[in-house]
Amino acid sequence: MFTFITLGTNNLKRSANFYNKILKPLKIKKVLIHNRYYGYAKAKSPKKIELYLIKPHNKKKATFGNGTMITFNARSKKEVENFYHIGIKLGAKDEGSPGPRHGKDYYAYIRDLDGNKICAYKKL
Repeated sequence: MFTFITLGTNNLKRSANFYNKILKPLKIKKVLIHNRYYGYAKAKSPKKIELYLIKPHNKKKATFGNGTMITFNARSKKEVENFYHIGIKLGAKDEGSPGPRHGKDYYAYIRDLDGNKICAYKKL
């Protein structure tokens, strides 16, 4: 359904440091560096960039969308937990600790350093 997703940031290097660490357990890595954006892809398909961290084109402050959330697939509960705990350690805001939601599926929610709500999810 989606070609790629972009998340605005006001500090590209700080944001990249955060995402490099929280996405590592999910096997997602930074594969493109540009002066205005960084691209991330799954380790097994590094040419298919699916996430960009970007300084807004209009040069105004990046803001998050109220009600907007990005969810990353995880292969295990442990990956969801690592995503969450690494994020919290790096200064993310807790939006819902790892655990079952909506019956049996496993989720964890945080807000990144720019306030974007992100989630790791494992379908059980």
